[in-house]
Amino acid sequence: MTQPRTLGIDFGTSNSAAGYRQSGALKLVEIEPDNTTFPTSVFFDFDSRATLYGTPANAALIAGEYGRFMRALKSVLGTGLMREKRRFMDEQLDFIDIIGRFLREIKQRAEAESGLRFSTALSGRPVHFHSDSPAKDQQALADLTDCYKAAGFSDVRFMLEPEAAALANHRHLAAGSTGLIVDIGGGTSDFSLFNARSGGGVEIIASHGVRIGGTDFDRQLSIDHVMPLLGKGSQIRNAFGPETLPAPNAIFHNLATWEKIPFLYTAESRREAAMLHRQAAERTLLARLSTVLEHELGHDIAFAVERGKIEANRPGLDARIDLGILEPRLSAPLSAAQAEASLQALTRRIETCATETLALAGLRADQVDSLIFVGGSSLMHGVETAMQRLFSTASPHRTSAFTAVVEGLALAADGAFS
Repeated sequence: MTQPRTLGIDFGTSNSAAGYRQSGALKLVEIEPDNTTFPTSVFFDFDSRATLYGTPANAALIAGEYGRFMRALKSVLGTGLMREKRRFMDEQLDFIDIIGRFLREIKQRAEAESGLRFSTALSGRPVHFHSDSPAKDQQALADLTDCYKAAGFSDVRFMLEPEAAALANHRHLAAGSTGLIVDIGGGTSDFSLFNARSGGGVEIIASHGVRIGGTDFDRQLSIDHVMPLLGKGSQIRNAFGPETLPAPNAIFHNLATWEKIPFLYTAESRREAAMLHRQAAERTLLARLSTVLEHELGHDIAFAVERGKIEANRPGLDARIDLGILEPRLSAPLSAAQAEASLQALTRRIETCATETLALAGLRADQVDSLIFVGGSSLMHGVETAMQRLFSTASPHRTSAFTAVVEGLALAADGAFS
């Protein structure tokens, strides 16, 4: 292999990617066959004793293989779960180990494809991992640094994801004009206001973010439209009298949250579901909850919600959340109007964050010339509508929505340690 190089890595909540520069040209790693993006998914296959990453991990879950599935790993950064050791197959692992191995897989695939050796990394990061807690925000960065070290990188530098996207998208702006990156990913919503320089490149004016993303959209849709079919909001009889009370929300909220699903597959959770079923006024609903926990179908339901969300975002489709994995012909209707109503509060918080970014920059909305949408969730109809209403004079751009961040990281990688 040749002299060590720096690899640009977009470690995302839902998908990840990597890239570098070679002879001045941008190169994105074909991290899976014919694909430069890679699902941020891990599957511990209990039969083969192998660990699967990316699309094979998703496929193993969908096929019903015996094992443990994990997604939205990035959402655990900064929390107490990161350094709790748990048994996976024959090892005691924490999330530093698990994420580190995922990043090592990216490193090894990049080296195998390129013939280069990548000893250091330039990693994307959100403006805030935890927008409501500076301490957790700082801890998340320390956690991610340790993950890169566990992956075999000697050092790592970080670049704000919307600023990387701005670097990759300056070509959309005339010299001297102002653009706004609207980066709505799986876990966070990030904004960067920037000026296009006359000689190329960008000048960042202000960046801001909030911990809301596509997985939060999934969670809210699941809580509103799926969890009632599993007993959320239904009545539970008091064991010592005739009164009834609503079923406790915690188990349903955890089941609707991507990163918390694996921790529900415990004897304690199953006992709680069985107790709720015994005392339920509507036993059929709570029986479904027990089935989900017994057969570990939480992620299957989460994927079904995600697919329903995507369908509801397409005009003219009679969208539904297909829950046939749980019960034949069971589904939850999800029209575009229903989806927008469920996501309205989250969309408003994203819009507020965009307004706060303007205030940080000392600009008015009509001074923004271009609106650049980055990340899959930025293409949700409610988000697009809110942004275009706020920045009504700006020209929208939607190119490279899924690769803008990694493109910018790859462009900046060679200079990250100079």
